[in-house]
Amino acid sequence: MRHAQGPLLSVDVSDRSASRIDIDDVLEATVGGRATATALAHDRIPFDADPFGPENRAYLSTGPLQQSQMSFTGRMNMTGLSPLTDGLVSTNAGGYLSRNFAETGISVLEVVGESDELLAIHVTDSGVEFEAVPELENALVPEVSDYMERTRDLGPENCIAIGPAGENLVRFASVMTFDSRAFGRGGLGAVLGSKNVKCVTFEGESAPTVEFPAVQMDVHQEAAESDDRMKRQGTTGGTEFINDNFSLPTRYFEDYEFEHAADIGGNAVEEKKYKRGACSACAYACKLPTRDEETGLETEGPEFETVYACGSMQGVGNIVDVMQSNELCDTLGMDTISGGVTVAAYLKSEDAFGDADLAHEVTEQIAYRDGIGDTLAEGVHRCHDALGVEDYTVKGMEFAAHDGRVLHGQGLSYAVANRGADHMYAGMLGLEYSGELDPEGTLGKAETLVEQENRNGFRDSGVVCAFGGDYVTDERLEELFDADFDDLLAVGAATVERERHFNNERGFDVEDDWTPYELPDLEQAVQEYYDARGWNDDGTIPADSVERVSPAAD
Repeated sequence: MRHAQGPLLSVDVSDRSASRIDIDDVLEATVGGRATATALAHDRIPFDADPFGPENRAYLSTGPLQQSQMSFTGRMNMTGLSPLTDGLVSTNAGGYLSRNFAETGISVLEVVGESDELLAIHVTDSGVEFEAVPELENALVPEVSDYMERTRDLGPENCIAIGPAGENLVRFASVMTFDSRAFGRGGLGAVLGSKNVKCVTFEGESAPTVEFPAVQMDVHQEAAESDDRMKRQGTTGGTEFINDNFSLPTRYFEDYEFEHAADIGGNAVEEKKYKRGACSACAYACKLPTRDEETGLETEGPEFETVYACGSMQGVGNIVDVMQSNELCDTLGMDTISGGVTVAAYLKSEDAFGDADLAHEVTEQIAYRDGIGDTLAEGVHRCHDALGVEDYTVKGMEFAAHDGRVLHGQGLSYAVANRGADHMYAGMLGLEYSGELDPEGTLGKAETLVEQENRNGFRDSGVVCAFGGDYVTDERLEELFDADFDDLLAVGAATVERERHFNNERGFDVEDDWTPYELPDLEQAVQEYYDARGWNDDGTIPADSVERVSPAAD
């Protein structure tokens, strides 16, 4: 099976040390990306670790496809113990980082320990340098990029960084790259913040060579020639369809549709788009650089999840206001979904839906833990009692836009996902929106859910963009990775099991596999899911079913 190549670079910021560790056996078993990082995290993070403690480890990992020139491959994975969910979480981001990362010659970066001063870490193919950067304390993400360009001649495409939200341990803080691309869900920005790591840069000329079949160019050509609406409107293209035919959660889940959906949807976003945007080596170019000529506001996006979280959920129906929320979250370094939903919960508590100015003010307060922002920085699960609102989370993670109250298979997916209420974990939503799967009911959907989780687990290990599914087909994946598709799914399945086992060891079980709203036959459907996975009926992994594959931690 074709896999990523290169050692693990383990960086301990407590004593400013770094070592390269051979993980060829791990890569052969796990391919790269999420699967490799999850195996390392499972084996090297203590099961009783504090997410904000020095023993937690953050992993940045690439896959073999980042050595190709194929569209849909400009992405990377990040994994660690989440301060939001208290379990393992993986998230990925696009942009232009992956190939610069690969040029350092490594396949995975591991950051452990806790620095006594704010650091920038510089990774090259010849070594690691630690730089104290007290002048970057509470700097915005673009300010970090400006500093690195001025002092190191490195652009945002060479860098991951956190903003004030990460430094101030906001539980849903993001790690940012290329200023506007986010390793968004789960609060890994706060993990770097707890380690006093402001940014990491990557530079070199030592990428390993991975040979790929000619099908990579077929994918690239088709991506360039396609005329998908996604290339014009990104994920916002379906906003009105979802609002009119299913549900666009509105005003902190009070309503199922938003009367101003058209004002913040695909056409509204496309009107503000002023140029094409892409990720590294991708001809699909579905990104959304937007600008409002009247105010001069520029941002990238918003994508559909931000339109939901900072628009309909807050009762805000003006696209420029949503763009402003998007830009605040990017520059401050926080997840637009968890951030937007948490602000919506606050607006509900204040009977202030639609007050965009207040939403922007509170968003900024969260990043600095100022005033009410200190409470909201904990996320909905930890602050809902103080606000007097319902706890609309699963495993502590705020819901994505796709409403499990209407899409029952997606609701089941939220309930059992190791990551919590995240839409990218299994993607039942696409099958239910299209009618391929009846949105009604949870029973009889477990086998499909398992396959979707396994497929996405491998996709995040390759690493392949989720929007490449129509082009990077199952048959093409077999060619690209030189393996049977069942073997690829097995990599995804092993990843899901490692996540589940780690979480089990931290106390997660069937009691955590639920939703805050009623779903038909949910308890029985959860048991069907366990049966399909071969797990115990209490939601735990059978003893000795998870194999340790990683080198021991120091």
